[in-house]
Amino acid sequence: MFFTAYVAFVVLLAICLGLEFSPCRSRLTGSACTNPAFLRFQLDYYQVYFLALAADWLQGPYLYKLYQHYHFLEGQIAIIYVCGFASSVLFGLVSTSLVDWLGRKKSCILFSLTYSICCLTKLSWDYFVLVVGRILGGLSTALLFSAFEAWYVHEHMERHDFPAEWIPSTFARAAFWNNVIAVGAGVVANLFAEWAGLGPVAPFMVSIPFLALVGIFAMKNWEENYGKKRALSKTCMDGLKCLLSDRRVLLLGIIQALFESVIYIFIFLWTPVLDPHGPPLGIVFSSFMAASMVGSSLYRIATSKRYHLQPMHILSLSVLMVFFSLFMLTFSTNPGQENPSESFLAFLLIELSCGLYFPAMGFLRRKVIPEKDQAGVLNWFRVPLNLLACLGMLILHDSDYKTGTRNMFTICSVMMVMALLAVVSLFTVVRNNAELRVPPLQGQTELSSPEL
Repeated sequence: MFFTAYVAFVVLLAICLGLEFSPCRSRLTGSACTNPAFLRFQLDYYQVYFLALAADWLQGPYLYKLYQHYHFLEGQIAIIYVCGFASSVLFGLVSTSLVDWLGRKKSCILFSLTYSICCLTKLSWDYFVLVVGRILGGLSTALLFSAFEAWYVHEHMERHDFPAEWIPSTFARAAFWNNVIAVGAGVVANLFAEWAGLGPVAPFMVSIPFLALVGIFAMKNWEENYGKKRALSKTCMDGLKCLLSDRRVLLLGIIQALFESVIYIFIFLWTPVLDPHGPPLGIVFSSFMAASMVGSSLYRIATSKRYHLQPMHILSLSVLMVFFSLFMLTFSTNPGQENPSESFLAFLLIELSCGLYFPAMGFLRRKVIPEKDQAGVLNWFRVPLNLLACLGMLILHDSDYKTGTRNMFTICSVMMVMALLAVVSLFTVVRNNAELRVPPLQGQTELSSPEL
């Protein structure tokens, strides 16, 4: 597995570069790209946001390994993850209101503080302290994916009065560099944890200086802004009405809950499946992120003017690919007949599917869900998503490690069959809806989600 991981990483990097210089790759053009004031404003945003992303990605490769290093059983580790998912549900519901009330700049500084404390808890061998750290991680993640973007949009529109049409160029570049940072973070984590021999806690300590710089730069360079005060209950009720009144929204919610809960379970399981066979976990993580980056590039090419595939087609393909990968994993993780190379390939296919899925789902959500109901509907989407992930962790907690892992992949396969049925139903509903088709030039600037 050691050699396989490095070969896969190099091959995927080569593919990424090839797609990046492909003639079909999207090109961002227009005055936004050359306006000096806008470029300075973008730089002020990027230097803070990219540091936050780097700190977040550094913690991905060795989280499970750290708990294992502290001699916790898989069931105990599963409970820690469940606490993290539950924290994500709770803070995800209130994060938008909290950020609007507290202030976006203060929320970004709060992110740097809470995430730093989360990293420091990783030095402790105490189970309760690690659970508290995981809960703080849930709060920090909620702030990362709400406060920074909200701050940028307000400053872009209200303070600087730049055209709204320039916003996608900022987030398109952010999505691209998010993938690059994720790939690099795996290599850096591997450097400190394995090459330098500092152990699995090292990447978490390396994250702390990045988080400190996030707080310092935000405090020094950013102005404060606030959002409109919105009652959480009204936001959720309006979202629920939209969800129940529009079949397209309901089907999108079902697909998202099933697909992304499976991805959360995969995030938990990949380390115990591969680690016994001795791969460099940081390089494996970077390979996953490179595969996701390949998927994002393929999405942009597929929806370009030359090929003009539609997001519904790509969404269907991504769900089908994940189902095939999980089917592979039910055989490659069979007790006594494990095939780590086949499992690794299946995991890479899942990540490539994520690169296709997130921009396709993002496009469909923007077209189907009214803007005023976006926050409320997305809050409802997150609830079954995290509950399904928590249920999967609890099932693993009560099962034998070897058979439990294979059984969980079988359960995930069934969930993806249900997601496929929901995709077919959605396709039937929207097949004649021209609004959900990508115009030839628009498909070139779709964004990929930073969630994984």
